Amino acid sequence: MKYSINAPHVPDAPGPFSMGTTAGRLIFTAGQVALDPRHPDRIVEGGVASQLERILDIVEELLGECDCSVVDVAKATLYLACLDDLPEAEAVISRRFPAPAPALSVVEVSRLPLGALVEMDCIACR
Repeated sequence: MKYSINAPHVPDAPGPFSMGTTAGRLIFTAGQVALDPRHPDRIVEGGVASQLERILDIVEELLGECDCSVVDVAKATLYLACLDDLPEAEAVISRRFPAPAPALSVVEVSRLPLGALVEMDCIACR
């Protein structure tokens, strides 16, 4: 059974899609950018590390709605505006994801929503 995931402290999706969905035991988060909780039309201030910390807070909220956590993430995709920021992003990921770490794909993109430096989506299994 498939259903939409929405968390009370996560800003609504800015388009006709869900912030996350489930399909059987799998949980899929949409690509998340670091939306400022006080101003959901803006990205949090700071560099890649600050933005990725906020993204992972959002991901944890979404997974929590399914009684899961980052421990259950099997696959993540990281979209970076500049691949030179990868070491900074990897430092956050290694701190926030417990071992065994999820499989990770990293893609450099030309632009992200709202001028974000990083975006991430995840697949978890409950």
